[in-house]
Amino acid sequence: MKKVNHIGLDPKNSKKLANQLNDLLANYSVFYQNVRGYHWHVRGQKFFELHAKFEELYNDLFIKIDDIAERILTLGHTPEYRFSKYLSKASIKESKQTKNGIQNVEEILKAFQLLIAKQRNILDLSGKIDDEGTNALMSDYIREQEKLVWMYSAFLDA
Repeated sequence: MKKVNHIGLDPKNSKKLANQLNDLLANYSVFYQNVRGYHWHVRGQKFFELHAKFEELYNDLFIKIDDIAERILTLGHTPEYRFSKYLSKASIKESKQTKNGIQNVEEILKAFQLLIAKQRNILDLSGKIDDEGTNALMSDYIREQEKLVWMYSAFLDA
């Protein structure tokens, strides 16, 4: 009989998935902090509109960070919590500016592009190992973020 973890998944595959989720967690954490900075510092003509949208976004990211960490725990592994590790691991880098709302939205779109690609990779692996919990989480995130990409792109008229 094949050895499985406490939720019925192969431990080796769960470890691979947890590693990918920890990478995603690092990217979400840096993205979250960038969006907090956008919210705090945005200036200019679209201030009221962007200030509110950035707050809405960082609140959503905060929930997703917790969901991802809890999914790693559910898989039987340890979520990373050290920001120094996030910064060294994440493909999303700290924003160098936070005042220019148009540039902020452009950075958000680039971050979503990266996150969606990472989530599709996780979705592929979770599908192969029959991990419906991670599958559902990634599918929901991708669907939501594809819509946000459309909306932020429309804002830029891109």
